[in-house]
Amino acid sequence: MKIQVLGSGCPNCQKLEENAREAVKELGLKAEVTHIYDINKIIEMGVMMTPALVVEDEVVISGKVASVEEIKEVIRE
Repeated sequence: MKIQVLGSGCPNCQKLEENAREAVKELGLKAEVTHIYDINKIIEMGVMMTPALVVEDEVVISGKVASVEEIKEVIRE
């Protein structure tokens, strides 16, 4: 599973990445969590508000810091 956090590196982006890693850990999944900082790549992916979370190349959360529980929900879907 591929999970990406999109954002400039601000505190909210860092928190979303931390929550995503925790959600993966709690679910016991094998997933690669990466952080994309490049604003041009973020725009290419169609994201206008960060932080954003992408699961398997689909933007699932944008413009907010999702909780660990929220992230676990979208990963399960």
